[in-house]
Amino acid sequence: MIVVVCLNPALDITHHVPTVDWTGVNRPTAVYERPGGKGTNVARSLRPFGIPILLMGLAGGTTGSAVTAALRRLVVPTAFTETAGETRRTFTVVDGAGSAALFNEPGPEVSAAEFALFRRAFGKAVVGAAAVVLSGSLPRGLPPTAYAELITLAAEAGVPAVLDTSGDALGAGVAAGPAVVKPNLDELEALSGQSLRSSDGGLDWAAVQAAAAGVREAGAGAVVVSLGQDGLLAVTEEGCWHAQSAAAVRGNATGAGDAVTAALVHGLVIGRSWEDRLRHAAALGAASVVAPVAGEYSHADYTGALGGVTVRQVGESQVAGSQVAVEQKGGRGCR
Repeated sequence: MIVVVCLNPALDITHHVPTVDWTGVNRPTAVYERPGGKGTNVARSLRPFGIPILLMGLAGGTTGSAVTAALRRLVVPTAFTETAGETRRTFTVVDGAGSAALFNEPGPEVSAAEFALFRRAFGKAVVGAAAVVLSGSLPRGLPPTAYAELITLAAEAGVPAVLDTSGDALGAGVAAGPAVVKPNLDELEALSGQSLRSSDGGLDWAAVQAAAAGVREAGAGAVVVSLGQDGLLAVTEEGCWHAQSAAAVRGNATGAGDAVTAALVHGLVIGRSWEDRLRHAAALGAASVVAPVAGEYSHADYTGALGGVTVRQVGESQVAGSQVAVEQKGGRGCR
């Protein structure tokens, strides 16, 4: 079983419009309402793979009840700890060109007592699990060390953890030693405290790789950086790889990173090589982009994208699409 943690779930509402008029009336051509939050998207992306999952988190109020009921209809097993505060909502507006604007409410304030109840439930559920995914923002009231505490509980049970969060929670979580950390470029920049872009605005591949290697040195077993249209860069104990889809994919990128996380933990559990994990992660992310809402994808789009993913091991050689040679420097490179 894979235990997926979503401490700050949401009810996601997505509006599709031909164009957005920010000063006038907009009439959506399609409206979708789904259970959301990064961990929820991971669980929904995992469900078609057939591995037992359990989605755990915190939920409260009318919105929390709506999220739980929607997950039940989607056949996603849940174990939410009830909170006094109201679960948040998120709103996404997608225009005809595939551009998306997100409006994310902050979520409820969670008390120490409520988190203690969740932590006890998590400690029981993680025993015997194959892996744990900790994904998304922390609700107000929880300390930045909340994910680190859960990673430690999982480690005590011998269960590897995959972490996908940001800010102080990411830094504290890395120090707890998760098996895999999956930041995006902005999150990696914030964690490293330096720009990872070149003077012309493109990626500084050497800096990205060095920053990811630094996260490994801080405690993570492996780091997979999601780079949008530039693919995925993985820095692991076994080496470093760059995965890239053959063609740019347009659509709603909301939830694409969660699909990547789902594929990474699935590959971890079934024992795929890093090369295959990244191929499947890039393909599932691409399939998620062309789906109408986060957390969903077409199996045909997923399998079709697999053949178009190129995975290249990198070190002193060039990263695909880059004119910058990525060099191993004093323990900061791949190893």
